[in-house]
Amino acid sequence: MKPIQALLFLALASCAASGWAQHDAHRLITPADLKWSEVPSLPPGAKVAVIEGPLNEAAPFTFRLKFPDNYRIPPHWHPAVERVTVLSGTFYMGLGGKFDRSKAHALQAGGIAIMQPKTPHFAWTQGETIVQLHGTGPWGITYLNPSDDPRKQ
Repeated sequence: MKPIQALLFLALASCAASGWAQHDAHRLITPADLKWSEVPSLPPGAKVAVIEGPLNEAAPFTFRLKFPDNYRIPPHWHPAVERVTVLSGTFYMGLGGKFDRSKAHALQAGGIAIMQPKTPHFAWTQGETIVQLHGTGPWGITYLNPSDDPRKQ
């Protein structure tokens, strides 16, 4: 083993031996650890699993959304930068205030979208789809057409 490799190995072994993975600031999460629940701010059928952070504070957050096949999210915007990574399925995203499938782009597993605050957009799925969002809150959703907001129905 070369000296640099030996040092790296010892450093990693030292971290593992000291229990860093159990420290309060570090978390290891498996898909089985996720707790899925309904999402009142999205049309029925979506599930959310919050991984990190209070979404309503100016703090880092990470959460996953699970959508059924042919799920549709009406035109809306968010107060913070939206960073979406597709983990499975196909997530179609389009820009604008009108739901227009011809103006959307398909994102498959590994695809990423980054949208600036207050950018009107819409989405739909093909197949069961799981996406992960992360950023800095506060997080929220504002529908362009208030009648699309399930919290008001």
